[in-house]
Amino acid sequence: MKKIRLALLSGGISSEREVSLNSGSQVFDALDKERYDIALYDPKTDLKKLVMDAEKIDAALIILHGPFGEDGTVQGLLDLLDIPYQGAGVLGSSIAMNKRVSKKLFEAANIPIPSYFSFSMRETIDKSIVVGSLGLPLVVKPACAGSSVGMTIVRDEKNLDAAVALGFTHDDTILIEQYIKGIELTCGVLGNDSLEALPVIEIIPGEGFEFFDYTAKYTVGATREICPARIDEATTKKVQDLAIRAHQALYLKGYSRTDMILSDKGIFVLETNTIPGMTATSLYPQSAQVAGLSFTKLLDRLIDLAMAEHEKTKLRRSI
Repeated sequence: MKKIRLALLSGGISSEREVSLNSGSQVFDALDKERYDIALYDPKTDLKKLVMDAEKIDAALIILHGPFGEDGTVQGLLDLLDIPYQGAGVLGSSIAMNKRVSKKLFEAANIPIPSYFSFSMRETIDKSIVVGSLGLPLVVKPACAGSSVGMTIVRDEKNLDAAVALGFTHDDTILIEQYIKGIELTCGVLGNDSLEALPVIEIIPGEGFEFFDYTAKYTVGATREICPARIDEATTKKVQDLAIRAHQALYLKGYSRTDMILSDKGIFVLETNTIPGMTATSLYPQSAQVAGLSFTKLLDRLIDLAMAEHEKTKLRRSI
């Protein structure tokens, strides 16, 4: 059998570069070397080489996180180069990366989300109106960042200015949203047109972590993850349904992972990830493993989905 010539993209120039490099290394180790001839590319240094090699590449795996990797920029380049890639295209990637736009689409799809305000750097924030409307605690986060980078939980109004300043160091738009106390859950979706919701994972940040922040995500042993989550069957189905609806609302393809909070007031969708963490112990591969897909087989499935979707999008080309 002829090997698939696969481009593995990791690294990049976002604040999540090191996470991406680690994920890329583990993905490389897990890929079936009998099936793939793998070439590595770091967008920070290798974009010219990627363009030059395009005609020799059958498919790409994008293992990039954050801006300039997960936001449609790399996806657009690969579209121009006519290279299939896993996951969302330009539209879905761009939408999901922008939490402000995502929330608008979630609202339009009647997907429950925390109440929020959004502000650009040019706007004045009236703290009394924000706190009076949303109450305390508050969650402040950049509109376009991943892995909880630049995110703060504000429990005292006097700390709001510092949280806003931190958010603006990562993006020119921030969200200030209602803090909802509850059980942190996440649910993956797999497929192009026919969607499968994976087993739900319950996330329990360790002592010393207020929430599933960057350190809690990437420090071994800092967080306890339970799959399947310790919730009843009816709640599980609601979470899985919301994950699929969120995936569809953002025009995604291939796969995604949606984070939620289960509180005494119901289930609230927080955000959807178009390129979930992809180490062997990351949340999405963990869930796939419980569903019967090993890490290697999951990567095979993502590449197969990428190539199938590419066959449809080729109809847009005139030559």
